[in-house]
Amino acid sequence: MLLATDLDGTFLAGDSDQRLKLYQLIAAHPEIKLAFVTGRGLESVLPLLSDPTIPAPDYIICDVGCTVVDGHTQQSIQPLQGEIDRRWPGEHVVEQAVAHIPDLQRQDVPQERRCSFFCGAEAVSLDLEEAVRELDCDLLYSADLYLDILPKGVNKGSTLRGLVEHLAIGDENVLVAGDTLNDLSMYEHGFIGVCVGDSEPALLKGTENRARVYHAEHPGCGGILQAFEHFGFLGMAGMEAEQRDVAVPGKSDLVIVYHRLPYEETRENGVTTRRKPTSPNGIIPTLMSFFADGRAGSWVAWSVHEPGDGKFETHTEVDTVQYPNLVASRVALSKNDVDIFYKKFSKEAFWPTLHTFWERATFREDHWQVFMDVNRRFAEAAAAEAAEGATVWIHDYNLWMVPAFLREIRPDVVIAFFHHTYFPSADVFNVIPWRRDIIGSLLQCDYIGFHIPRQSENFVDVARGVTPLEVTAKMNCAPRFFTYGCAVGLDEMTTEIKVNDRRICLGAHPVGLDLKRVENALSDAKVQRRMEELREELQGTRMILSVGRLDYTKGILEQLEAYERLLNEYPDLHDKVTLMMVCVPAASEMTIYRDLQHQIEQAVGRINGRFAKVGWTPLQFFFRSLPFAELVAYYSMADVMWITPLRDGLNLVAKEYIATQGMTDGSGVLVLSEFAGAAAELRGPILANPHDRNELVKTCYLALTLNREEARSRMREAYEVVRHNDINVWGEEFMSAVDACRSARKASPLSEVPSRVA
Repeated sequence: MLLATDLDGTFLAGDSDQRLKLYQLIAAHPEIKLAFVTGRGLESVLPLLSDPTIPAPDYIICDVGCTVVDGHTQQSIQPLQGEIDRRWPGEHVVEQAVAHIPDLQRQDVPQERRCSFFCGAEAVSLDLEEAVRELDCDLLYSADLYLDILPKGVNKGSTLRGLVEHLAIGDENVLVAGDTLNDLSMYEHGFIGVCVGDSEPALLKGTENRARVYHAEHPGCGGILQAFEHFGFLGMAGMEAEQRDVAVPGKSDLVIVYHRLPYEETRENGVTTRRKPTSPNGIIPTLMSFFADGRAGSWVAWSVHEPGDGKFETHTEVDTVQYPNLVASRVALSKNDVDIFYKKFSKEAFWPTLHTFWERATFREDHWQVFMDVNRRFAEAAAAEAAEGATVWIHDYNLWMVPAFLREIRPDVVIAFFHHTYFPSADVFNVIPWRRDIIGSLLQCDYIGFHIPRQSENFVDVARGVTPLEVTAKMNCAPRFFTYGCAVGLDEMTTEIKVNDRRICLGAHPVGLDLKRVENALSDAKVQRRMEELREELQGTRMILSVGRLDYTKGILEQLEAYERLLNEYPDLHDKVTLMMVCVPAASEMTIYRDLQHQIEQAVGRINGRFAKVGWTPLQFFFRSLPFAELVAYYSMADVMWITPLRDGLNLVAKEYIATQGMTDGSGVLVLSEFAGAAAELRGPILANPHDRNELVKTCYLALTLNREEARSRMREAYEVVRHNDINVWGEEFMSAVDACRSARKASPLSEVPSRVA
């Protein structure tokens, strides 16, 4: 069958439960074709296609019948569209013909092959009718306000008739649905029809003697469902057979959805063993701390499992002593799934785009399908764990599509999302082929957090290009964040938007540091011995330290070129300075970094070959990961920390250096990229534009020669920020913001439609 339905007041209206039921019914029956028949212009319909709460139409008839396109490709359906085009004299011809009519106000909405106006009934005069007649056009007036001038003989009903004949569908298999006089033409072609509850009296009057038109009691989707049963479209069993199993709530009040487990797994000789995580950033321990009081919770993450590995354990304990009611819900992924979903697609398509290197991105539809499948499995696992009304906290871009799938299964939960990576501006993000799907999914969240205001505001701009939205709350960024002091500063940020009657709260929460980890490292006897060794080794030599992963976003090549220029322009630094560069290798499967590694190695060899002397090596390059404790020893001895990524969501290494220097009353100087998120938060670092080699050289030299008292003053200022806004503050502030969002939602609930991913 074909369901041809008006949108506003019909398919987008009614009780949320009825909408969910109708949308799920359509999703469960691929034999039900869906056509949107609306007065909106095509441009105004497009946002609905990215909204996972609404089924994707197979066909779109818009502009009151003047435009007819395929719902999946948005390409015109021929020869229907060509016939309509031939009847249209042109927008400017129509405007000139009615320019002398008083009280006509042109509607400022997208429209094609029609001219739409606002006017009172007195404007619909014989003069106007004569002008329209001379144009060989039709005049449509409805609701005592809306006037449309259309091609002769073209309206919703005539275009629908043409589409039905084009598709060779019998009239008895077409159900039309509407609620205003504007929809009357759809009922005049012999189709089965329903006027949903609360329809315009004029429409009810115009259809009251039509035997095949049912006047429903319920408004919107509820009325369409009544018509399905009334006309027997679902067979003898009717709606009863369509009742879907309701997802049974789990027991967890808080569900963390993260790509990594809260412990590390190794598999040897067919046996999986577990150990505590070795990640130094403290995020995992912080997230686990929310369960330290015995709170019931689940941690959803992947675990590699191949078909021949035997029985898969879906649930494991995490730490029965510290977190007795926290369980890990493991999502079984094959090594191939992980390679495509995380190591290839996420890193080759999304990572470069997010960091504004879109020209390096590779977009593959087959990889996107794997990404979608993995996200769906994460969502299903989260849905099974969450208690009624629980909070589900999703982490980072690898899981962008989880909110869309989750909202369908569990409309009751509060969905929070934290974006750990940089979020770029619209002109960059919009190169992603699936941007509408991604933004549509994120807009199913109740709360979305980013590191800094600039990233949050970039998200709003991207969302604004996908769907109409209203900014309902804003706040000043100062004094918490820089406004005009760096490239990623901002003076004001959006804290709430409204999209399709759903409110989404937004916030800026820079991830803090696990200060205890730094304290423990500094008190370790091995670290203290290493600090003494370095102190002796560096006598008379100032050390510049650079630590980062092998990645083009980190600006390593740019840094090496700047260091070469520094030594060339300031020969007085020879024998007195050394750059120690720690470059953490990428996973072996990530082949995209091999060329970069080769270029870096060439630059290192060139610099040392050009400037090295007996007893002095200007550049020490370590292409390996160093234990965190050893890094802390280097942090404590570094005169200058050189962190100049071309783009970075935050950069915790900078904070690790500040914490180490602050705890040892050091006078080291941090040179930090303006394009790192931390630059918008930290006071004290010397900021540099990493795209400007000259500035990189000047700021590095300034840091090397800075007065010790000023250096110590800068470091104290930076340490105050890092010490106060630690990782625990980050977690607590984020969850407090989510709870406030939940309370506001309960206090003034708006209509919410659980989602379906088309």
